[in-house]
Amino acid sequence: MKTVTVEIKNDIALTFLHNLERLDVLRVIEDKTTRNNQRPSNRFAGCISKERVEELHKELSQMRNEWERHTY
Repeated sequence: MKTVTVEIKNDIALTFLHNLERLDVLRVIEDKTTRNNQRPSNRFAGCISKERVEELHKELSQMRNEWERHTY
């Protein structure tokens, strides 16, 4: 038997793993201690591409500028 660590990216993957567990192919061992101690900045690092981050920064700047302009 071999133990590996897997990062689950969505609920579908987790459901798939649980189905494999029911088929007695593998065993899912959830480690709750690492999740609670991990900072969100480390946990979600790399989830958004650099291009998307730049787009979001531009959109945010545009929204801030719209708040500052006079509409009357």
